[in-house]
Amino acid sequence: MDEHDLIKRRANYQPLTPLDFLRRAVDVYPEKTAVIHGSASWSYDQFQRRCRQLASALAARGIGLGDVVAVLAPNIPALLEAHYGVPMAGAVLNAINNRLDAATIAAILEHGGAKLLIADREFASVVGEALTMMDRPPAVIDIDDVNFSGGEPFGEAEYEAFLATGDAEFSWQPPDDEWQSLSLNYTSGTTGDPKGVVYHHRGAYLNAIGNTIMFGLRPDTVYLWTLPMFHCNGWSYPWAVTVQAGTHVCLREVEPARIFASISNHGVTHMCAAPIILNMLIHAPEEVKERFGHRVDVATGGAAPPSPVIEAMEKMGFRVTHLYGLTETFGPSTTCAWQDDWDDLPACQQAAMLARQGVRNLTMAHQMVADPDTLEPVPADGATIGELMLRGNTVMKGYLKNPRATETAFAGDWFHTGDLGVVHPDGYLEIKDRSKDIIISGGENISSLEIEEALYRHPDVMEAAVVAKPDAKWGETPCAFVTLLPTADNVTAADIIAWCRDHLAHFKCPSEVVFGPLPKTSTGKIQKYVLRRQAEDN
Repeated sequence: MDEHDLIKRRANYQPLTPLDFLRRAVDVYPEKTAVIHGSASWSYDQFQRRCRQLASALAARGIGLGDVVAVLAPNIPALLEAHYGVPMAGAVLNAINNRLDAATIAAILEHGGAKLLIADREFASVVGEALTMMDRPPAVIDIDDVNFSGGEPFGEAEYEAFLATGDAEFSWQPPDDEWQSLSLNYTSGTTGDPKGVVYHHRGAYLNAIGNTIMFGLRPDTVYLWTLPMFHCNGWSYPWAVTVQAGTHVCLREVEPARIFASISNHGVTHMCAAPIILNMLIHAPEEVKERFGHRVDVATGGAAPPSPVIEAMEKMGFRVTHLYGLTETFGPSTTCAWQDDWDDLPACQQAAMLARQGVRNLTMAHQMVADPDTLEPVPADGATIGELMLRGNTVMKGYLKNPRATETAFAGDWFHTGDLGVVHPDGYLEIKDRSKDIIISGGENISSLEIEEALYRHPDVMEAAVVAKPDAKWGETPCAFVTLLPTADNVTAADIIAWCRDHLAHFKCPSEVVFGPLPKTSTGKIQKYVLRRQAEDN
């Protein structure tokens, strides 16, 4: 076939960008509620005008193509607006983890080269300290959020005043190239080595579409922001919810009473959260557990939710969808897609099926579990362990200013996740461990996740994590770190070990149990590298 005269034109080719979702939402549903924040709300027309004002205000101060704008804020409208307004100006959004210390914030601002920082007044102290550590600190705009009392001005202007300098009719254009950088996200540091992950417009567009389909978002979706927007750009949900012109319900503080009240008051249909948040809801005081007359879909990921957690959530009226992903894959890359024949399984078996990471999302091109050196796929026997590798349009551009790490991550033209797993006969993926978390005891590989699953089934255990502890005889043995329920009485390490021996092969059981709170990242991931240090020191 001669295609010489068939060329790309403006009529038949447009670079993909998630910004187009907002344009369509305004065209179709201009008066529909886009954002709810406490007692305030904005229609889609009002929301897009505010985003345009932000883009215009940024452009007026010389911020444009490739410039980085950092935002340090909780899940409030200003951060949601930045997901549109910053890239509308051609700039790159760097949403910063708001629980970091001053030194880390300063390092991120320096490494990313932010030209402007927009920060909530709640973080005035840590921002002030961070700026003193920098040779070339960025200009600062501070946010006086209506749902936060306290905090002194510390920027050159307040956010609303800055917004007012912009033009609500600002004319923005899609990027010339969909590979153009859209956002910069720093990994959460579970390994102690955070890196700057760069996203492009194409990946964000596709991942948002994938999320919309896989999670069943609809025009009547009311989405509660329990997942931090700074985490992988909220798993692309700032854009995914807008695909269907759903309603974003902002939540400044993530705590059980506010979550249950928001579900009841606003008719929340969807939310995302790390397993730690699910655990928080399960163990919330009964007086705050408001009953709602509809089902709420909740997507969870970031760590494998133990099946007892899934069971408990289902009993409270939530339907759990288990996702898997990384910062490097725009958030979710796999979903544990439901199969009809699971309907007839007992609840505990359904939960066990849902605890697997599942199959690749619609917009992830390829997924395999393979030997990391030979790239030979493992058999689908549910037992042979290999490294999960991904390939597709929803994989990052690379690590900012870190070519060595980028080349290592993309060795063999696959993205190496560092997660070890198996493939079941039905083709479903199950993560067994991070490569650094597998425990090798007497030559036997032990999955820390398998031990954690058993620990979570103990009636007095609220949280658990297992790491390797050096052992003179076996090389390594499992060491369990356990947080007990407040109501637990007289539970000893011997009790926990005995429970494990009743539920696991004896060589897999922990040799030591340490009680107390578990160190976590701000996204709810347990920092196993911290626990490994503790195990080595004990």
